Amino acid sequence: MDNFQSADAIRTRFSQAMSAMYQQEVPQYGTLMQLVMTVNERRLEADAGLKNRLSAADELSRLNIERHGAIRVGRAEELSMLRQMFAVMGMFPVGYYDLSQAGVPVHSTAFRPVDDAALRRNPFRIFTSLLRLELIEDEVLRKKAAEILAARDIFTPRCRQLILQHQQQGGLHAEDAAMFVDEALETFRWHSHSSVDSETYHALNQQHRLIADVVCFPGCHINHLTPRTLDIDRVQEMMPSRGIDPKVLIEGPPRRQIPILLRQTSFKALEEPVIFNDGHQGTHTARFGEIEQRGVALTPKGRALYDRLLTEAGSGTDNQQHQQQLARIFRDFPDDEATLRQQALAWFDYRLSEKGQATPPRNGEDLETLIAEGRVIADPVIYEDFLPVSAAGIFQSNLGDKTQARSAGQSSRASFERALGSEVKDEMQLYAERQQRSLQRCGLVN
Repeated sequence: MDNFQSADAIRTRFSQAMSAMYQQEVPQYGTLMQLVMTVNERRLEADAGLKNRLSAADELSRLNIERHGAIRVGRAEELSMLRQMFAVMGMFPVGYYDLSQAGVPVHSTAFRPVDDAALRRNPFRIFTSLLRLELIEDEVLRKKAAEILAARDIFTPRCRQLILQHQQQGGLHAEDAAMFVDEALETFRWHSHSSVDSETYHALNQQHRLIADVVCFPGCHINHLTPRTLDIDRVQEMMPSRGIDPKVLIEGPPRRQIPILLRQTSFKALEEPVIFNDGHQGTHTARFGEIEQRGVALTPKGRALYDRLLTEAGSGTDNQQHQQQLARIFRDFPDDEATLRQQALAWFDYRLSEKGQATPPRNGEDLETLIAEGRVIADPVIYEDFLPVSAAGIFQSNLGDKTQARSAGQSSRASFERALGSEVKDEMQLYAERQQRSLQRCGLVN
């Protein structure tokens, strides 16, 4: 027996180390964490049904450790090496997101665990964006950005060595796993010393603030970490009382009885001092804290309805009015589990109750009857992924609240996958397979 550390254990160790580092770098993130924990505790105290449900579905234990982070890289080799780094932690690329349509010159994937047990242990995710250099309009500047990126290595030599060792021997022992986490963390650390002169930084910043963020630093610093809350409206409301300035709008669907997909908000990005390599000093604004509230994952049919209604609702400049408008438009989206299930709008995880274990279902028995009899329990499957419109909204609000209407026109999944060195997994297929496995465990399908 090789006695390697499990990918889940390495992922948990890494996510905790990253959270500790980010709290040191961005102290307001620590304040945000405390606020989210307080709101979650109060929500669970006030709603025993929710607490019991989360506990029975094995969702409660992951709530306080759940995080997602976001990073941005500049070239294909960096993205490919990140894929290999995250594989050590049992995280794989899921979904393709084209943010250029919303004025952000990147396309992205989310590295995350994909199997049920790993998600229960620690569903840590890293939303990873690759800069689309071809969207820099100034040809001279585009070439300069490519040269700057080609000259840097965002991974330590020891980190590269340990990734190779993991690939060759099929795992890492405890000591090497601990070293791997320490070395991997260096890739995501903030550097206040820019790798470019002040003139280059300002020229790239003028093109797009995100381009400057990606190109002008020696690493791909973590630009936000996100705890999960059970009541995002309450967190948004309370942030100012903790000295935190929230972004204007909560992104995503409205507040509902049955939360769907993902709602996100954040505090405004910090203005941080930067020293350029010509000795000039300046400031850089990119890093912030984000909060998310996750709901049930929608089927392709449910997602099509969501996208249509979101487009119809548009966007506002005042959160209260925006949420009221969303709520009006989303009356057309069923808000009870039975209808979501019966109309195949959302994914569910099925399990046998004690009654169902005593009288197991036979193949062919009607699922709705079994649920009504209390023999089968249907738990909503948590949405583990992201929404491109919301991601772009978060990015834009932290790049100065001004939308830069820059559309690339063409989404380019094929070029992204070439850079990545693999295909991205289809999130809808993962949800469908999970629902199917749960039906098989109940004996309802072969």
